Amino acid sequence: MTHTQHHRTVRDQLHHEIAGTIGLLADEADFTAMRRYRTFTFDDHDTYLDQIEAVLRTRTDQGRHTTLTLFDPDQYAAYCTRHGIEPDARASRTRFTAELAATGPTVPYEGQPLAELLPDLVDEAARQATWEYATHVLARAGECASCGEDIGRASFVRASDLLLRILRAARPGSHHLVCSVDTPAEPLLGTLTAHSDETGITEIDETEAVELATVLAAGLAAGSPGGLVMRTTTLDQDDRVHGWRLSGDGLAPLTAAEVFDAYCTDALTGELVSPESGVDYCAPPDIDGIAPGTDEHHH
Repeated sequence: MTHTQHHRTVRDQLHHEIAGTIGLLADEADFTAMRRYRTFTFDDHDTYLDQIEAVLRTRTDQGRHTTLTLFDPDQYAAYCTRHGIEPDARASRTRFTAELAATGPTVPYEGQPLAELLPDLVDEAARQATWEYATHVLARAGECASCGEDIGRASFVRASDLLLRILRAARPGSHHLVCSVDTPAEPLLGTLTAHSDETGITEIDETEAVELATVLAAGLAAGSPGGLVMRTTTLDQDDRVHGWRLSGDGLAPLTAAEVFDAYCTDALTGELVSPESGVDYCAPPDIDGIAPGTDEHHH
């Protein structure tokens, strides 16, 4: 092997060591917005997605790892203005995508069809946006006028404690929790899946737990309307659904009828929908007998 051939072989090997990120225009509107740039040469969104998928398959066949991130044209234009770079340039799009890979939501490509991967990417972007806004709400909550305590920090501690109490009071099984909070800017949503056994040991995803607690804390800190619902699945028993509403600095339990109404009402039309079979809509268990608003401080 000649010296030149050796270097070419080494370069080829290094290409396989380099991970890549593709900024994806997931919907037609974003794709259309990018067509105003002369250097963006795609004419049809479906063709664009087909070509993206072909590139992903090729990179996988070559042993190369690729992640995807959502490419937002408005964020891109603002980024170019902020950094004083030309937006109608491939190098600028590459630079923006590289920054998204470091700071934004990404999902790995593992050979699945792009149609299956897109919802995961959109969900991940929504989760990060929720996390960022909820964190922003907590950071701007300020201090309690009566005791000087940081309201955001106290609300997160309170939310984490409530979440732990709910899980401790639940019967053994698999639990799916959803916390929704209405804010002036946008609705916030946090979810958590947990599993508890007969000994009382509960397994949770720590990232999901922190995200849900942050959403709940943002609602408590801002005094926003919202609620938390838990569905428990246990082998050979009907699923049980419990619910609470945000109330003051805590959670107020929903009655069985209120949980039924919440689950059996179409959120868009307000019309009743048929209840699921094999599901009990129940008042929640007592969470250590502590009612909302009995803490030493109220914010």
